[in-house]
Amino acid sequence: MKVALCAVNSKYIHSTLAVWYLSSSIQKCEGVECKVLEGTINESEDAIYERIMNEKADVVAFSTYIWNKHIVLSLAERLKTSANAKILLGGPEVSYNPSEIFSDYSFVDYVISGEGEEPIYQLFSGIPVEQIKGLSFKKGRTVSIKEPYMSQKDPPNPYTKEYLESLNGRISYIETSRGCPFRCAFCLSGRCGGVRFFDLDQAKKNIVTLANSGTQTVKFIDRTFNADRKRAKAIFKFIIDGYGTTIPKNVCFHFEIEGELIDDETIQIVSRAPKGLIQFEIGLQSFNEKTLKEIDRKTKTSLLVENIQKIIALGNIHTHIDLIVGLPYEDLASFKNSFNQSYMLRPHMLQIGFLKLLHGSSLRVRAEELKSNFINTPPYEILSTQWLSTSDMEKLHAFEDVFERMYNSSRFGLTCEYLESVFDNSFDMFMDFSDYVHKQNLPNNLDSFTKMIFDYFSSEERVDNKKLRDVLAIDRLATNKMGYLPDFLRIHSPYIKKALNALEENKETKRPKNVKRAATILLTEKKIAYVDYVNCDYVTNRFLVKFTEIVDV
Repeated sequence: MKVALCAVNSKYIHSTLAVWYLSSSIQKCEGVECKVLEGTINESEDAIYERIMNEKADVVAFSTYIWNKHIVLSLAERLKTSANAKILLGGPEVSYNPSEIFSDYSFVDYVISGEGEEPIYQLFSGIPVEQIKGLSFKKGRTVSIKEPYMSQKDPPNPYTKEYLESLNGRISYIETSRGCPFRCAFCLSGRCGGVRFFDLDQAKKNIVTLANSGTQTVKFIDRTFNADRKRAKAIFKFIIDGYGTTIPKNVCFHFEIEGELIDDETIQIVSRAPKGLIQFEIGLQSFNEKTLKEIDRKTKTSLLVENIQKIIALGNIHTHIDLIVGLPYEDLASFKNSFNQSYMLRPHMLQIGFLKLLHGSSLRVRAEELKSNFINTPPYEILSTQWLSTSDMEKLHAFEDVFERMYNSSRFGLTCEYLESVFDNSFDMFMDFSDYVHKQNLPNNLDSFTKMIFDYFSSEERVDNKKLRDVLAIDRLATNKMGYLPDFLRIHSPYIKKALNALEENKETKRPKNVKRAATILLTEKKIAYVDYVNCDYVTNRFLVKFTEIVDV
């Protein structure tokens, strides 16, 4: 028997760990050949279909998520029709609705709900399907539905030679635990109980293996990595202590952590991390206490804020925090407050996500009660609530789009700082600008977007146009290693050449060999700003800008 395990990723840079776990399980089954196939949703469906067909598999299994459900089901139907292959689906997008899957898609033979490593091993070892936990199946007109299965064992090691060869520099994923101690109403991670932790020594071995695989990012997919603080500290310390020896210097480790669980010892440990080694993602979601209670988030917001501030103040940890639009009791005024409080923390990234009512989540079950209007196909995104109208949601989508380009891109950090000092309310500032941008049609070109920033804000009487020009010019030099400025920011002055020549004559400021240097004159100070394009700051994603006094001609 031959089994094809198929993953259709959202981007090429991503990889899927699930199919490699399943592959490791199937390898133990006698008389079963297994092949892992990966593609992306950006490929043509025909190209992926041909690759699967070429394997002539008896069973084709798909890892199914909100981003690939449509193409997975289309491929599965074609494979059933043309090759009469058995179709097996697994993953979060089918784990909590197998009866609906069988009802709507007659070509599906099996659905694994929950963890798949043990059920898939049992299936291909010949154990009767009736006895396999987590495996829903169809026999003739009979459909048998099983509850999601959660094992108590460590999963098999997915990091085979074939997996490592397939990475080819892409983001690699690792988990050292499964489950979550929290039961947030919008999430599935805590739905089937608490957390179980995998063997720590094996986790350390896997960390070293992935760090040396050629990847630049190792992403931990533990839903709350620091649920066990002692264990989390041990792993942080292991990575930091191994930096430059067992851990290569060009690798970054990304963790999703619970901000309230950060303690002083954790701060002390991660304070030793070199810049770029560690990234933290912290889910904040909302500052509205009624909202947090409704979604089962028992958050001590004052402690959470204090801990986030401590992490950001270290200056060596790229910190990413999340807000969600569309939660219960969060109207426009409430979201504005949540945004402003989050923005005041000055995270390196403030992600604004829109609520998705996932199969199996309690907010989806309560959608009618809460009067939540959402798209009934993936990604099940909220369209309106009794607190946010469709018009409000459209405005917030435009807001998120502009905020992503202006703040989260890291390209306009100094400009944002200046504008914050001028405007009373950051949310209103970004919202008014986003209204302007989208009336003009959002440009894809960076120069055009920069010009929009200048044109819009320079028309405001509160803004010093010369200062605005200076901060925009510095931002563009700090984030573009070509040293390029658009025409409207350029100033042609003999002072620039004179100042650069003076820098070259000084041993301490002489341009390093083979390093590009760019400069611009400032309108608000008698200074030249210049950048040497070497050693980009991995936390801020910016090059260091230096200043020198204008040299008289």
